[in-house]
Amino acid sequence: MTHTVVIYHSGYGHTQRLAQQVADGADAQLIAIDAEGNISESDWAALDAADAIILGAPTYMGGASWQFKKFADASSKRWYTGAWKDKVSGGFTCSGYPSGDKLSTLQYLLTFAMQHGMVWAGLNIMGNDTINRLGASIGVMAHASTTTAAHAMHQGDLDTAKAYGARVAQVAAKLRG
Repeated sequence: MTHTVVIYHSGYGHTQRLAQQVADGADAQLIAIDAEGNISESDWAALDAADAIILGAPTYMGGASWQFKKFADASSKRWYTGAWKDKVSGGFTCSGYPSGDKLSTLQYLLTFAMQHGMVWAGLNIMGNDTINRLGASIGVMAHASTTTAAHAMHQGDLDTAKAYGARVAQVAAKLRG
């Protein structure tokens, strides 16, 4: 059995909702990066022990939140030792506008994973009006208007997140053999 961890930062609750759906789909442990960009030592240990790590951050000003970037910078000891090499990875983001420059955030998450030597799992879901409605391929993109409360997010985005969590966990199980 594989162990998957979803690590994310959420400023207003939207990315948290996505993270929960991803975790549900992957049957994964959920780790929240706090408002200061920190996680606990036991959280670091869970990431080190995971077979798959799914990364989530809101898109602010065309990129991941500073809290997520602080976590990423703090992972440099793992990068140096290759601790996360060959773990399966994936990513998700949400922004307040239909484009919202979400692709920049997903590319940042992808680059972060590649620097760690991880194996990225794409979304692999054809887009339509209900699931993967924004037509992403490298990870989950969600749109929640700046006036949309987290509890009122588009169900298709939540369904996409759940399906993506399942996909990443399946890829990890295949690679683990």
